[in-house]
Amino acid sequence: MKSYVCRDCPRDCGALRGETSAGFCRMGADPVIARAAPHYDEEPVISGTRGSGAVFFSGCTLRCRFCQNFPISHDGFGQRVSVSRLREIYFELIDQGVHNINLVNPTHFSAAILESLAEPLPVPVVWNSGGYEKVDTLRRFEGKVQVYLPDLKYIRPDSARKYSAARDYFDFAGPALKEMLRQTGPVELDSDGIIRRGTIVRHLILPGCAEESMAILDWIAENLPGAWVSLMAQYLPFGDVQGLDALERRLFPEEYEAVVNHLMALGLEDGFVQELSSSDEKYIPAFDLTGVEADKNSAK
Repeated sequence: MKSYVCRDCPRDCGALRGETSAGFCRMGADPVIARAAPHYDEEPVISGTRGSGAVFFSGCTLRCRFCQNFPISHDGFGQRVSVSRLREIYFELIDQGVHNINLVNPTHFSAAILESLAEPLPVPVVWNSGGYEKVDTLRRFEGKVQVYLPDLKYIRPDSARKYSAARDYFDFAGPALKEMLRQTGPVELDSDGIIRRGTIVRHLILPGCAEESMAILDWIAENLPGAWVSLMAQYLPFGDVQGLDALERRLFPEEYEAVVNHLMALGLEDGFVQELSSSDEKYIPAFDLTGVEADKNSAK
């Protein structure tokens, strides 16, 4: 891609993205990918029986201290590819039978991804992000993204600053999620129970933060009618959590139960609740450049 001044994410750093790394995300203009493969550990309506075509992008607009994808989000491991190669990867995954193309942590590569989706794909596109988005950027993807799968990590500025270096997280995430839902409307499934379009909001319960989790669920219930909720319990003391008190441990069962009970009391029945046993490293993908390099033996 050509160099450009980037203002795609809420950091609004105005970095010149080109051949070399730049800006808060520390990435250039071309996408950097750590893995592209069928993924079976998303929500059932996304992974289905044939898997979700997950493309894991390197770099990030957040600095989550507990990130389970630390080697790619913080350390930037991955391989640079062209926009044309990115589109080839989509079709290589589609040829493997995946239900959708799942763009994991795509925000900082918005320009390249938009170009890669200039022509529609034959399967739904999933925008799988941390929720820290600018509405203006999301509007560029209207009609090109059929499913939004954002996190809603925090509602309190102090938590967002302490854990993700983004005190203004909710100031952007709240309007962004409303925009996502406006674009997709309520969740629609096909005859096989696989999502065709819609917004599913993920929330990861953090140790010591049960009250904040309940406040987030309150906000979702009031502001996102038609969105599904995916309540996640897979937290592990991962990344750089030393000295962060509760984040040095796993969830207590009573924290988990309090948040789940609150979800049920709010009537947020459309969606998913992850079991506490999901807190296991086996669910973290191998970031080994699978599917990134072109197959030299392929006719494509």
